[in-house]
Amino acid sequence: MSAAVVNVDEPEKMEPTLQSILDQRSLRWIFVGGKGGVGKTTTSCSLAIQLAKVRRSVLLLSTDPAHNLSDAFSQKFGKEARLVEGFDNLYAMEIDPNGSMQDLLAGQTGDGDAGMGGVGVMQDLAYAIPGIDEAMSFAEVLKQVNSLSYETIVFDTAPTGHTLRFLQFPTVLEKALAKVSQLSGQYGSLLNGILGGSGTLPNGQTLSDVMEKLDSLRVTISEVNAQFKDERLTTFVCVCIPEFLSLYETERMIQELANYGIDTHCIVVNQLLFPKPGSDCEQCTARRRMQKKYLDQIEELYDEEFNVVKMPLLVEEVRGKERLEKFSEMLIKPFVPPE
Repeated sequence: MSAAVVNVDEPEKMEPTLQSILDQRSLRWIFVGGKGGVGKTTTSCSLAIQLAKVRRSVLLLSTDPAHNLSDAFSQKFGKEARLVEGFDNLYAMEIDPNGSMQDLLAGQTGDGDAGMGGVGVMQDLAYAIPGIDEAMSFAEVLKQVNSLSYETIVFDTAPTGHTLRFLQFPTVLEKALAKVSQLSGQYGSLLNGILGGSGTLPNGQTLSDVMEKLDSLRVTISEVNAQFKDERLTTFVCVCIPEFLSLYETERMIQELANYGIDTHCIVVNQLLFPKPGSDCEQCTARRRMQKKYLDQIEELYDEEFNVVKMPLLVEEVRGKERLEKFSEMLIKPFVPPE
């Protein structure tokens, strides 16, 4: 009896859409990141719009100092979550990446003197630790967001370098807490003398109060960090354009995300040119040829393990609810170039 021939199928190609993110109902944290200027905000806003159709509530949170959410929706957002006009379950907020640290350690004295006296001493101690200002800010935001009841949170992140840094924040915070504890133990009596012998800061806090807040934030960031490394709860959407530097940063980001144990399986490629057949635009044809070279590299590297979504360069700026909704549809239904 002859042996049966077993055919080994080629790996199935991933769908070129973000539908898998909408279908994965367990997702709570969705990060959107990439090199500056590749369309992260447009992509994150569009993804949040699609998620709002299938989730009870969605929060779109900007951690990018540039803060483009207000421009994208033509609506002012701030550090408090606000309902996006035209929706009943989509909220947005923009946070100051440098503000939470001073609020945490100094509080508001009401006289603009937050940096004086004992407060300044504590700030000097904290800022002496590299990265602690961003880490504390991020932890404070996560503590606030984690206490809210949004089903899904979409992060519109800062450019790649900043994004990779805040993935290291849990470690930074743990080191910072240990360092501040050490300094407090070594120089507690000196600080109490500076603070007038009572150990009380001008805003009424004590050194113990500050230490308790630091420890509370450390616990929160540790819990959230565990969620970030759970692929059922967290994923990262990489956004790029078909150019060398953007492709290079995307690969760097994917490698770093793998090192941190954070899931990523979606890439959005923005600003693709699709010249009409017979077009005599030499610049368009040349640029499309260049884009195709890098798009081929993206497909060769990622097509089998990533949802690679190809988005066209539009003639109109994607701003406002209607245009964002139209753009968002192409994240779910592949764009078909004109013939």
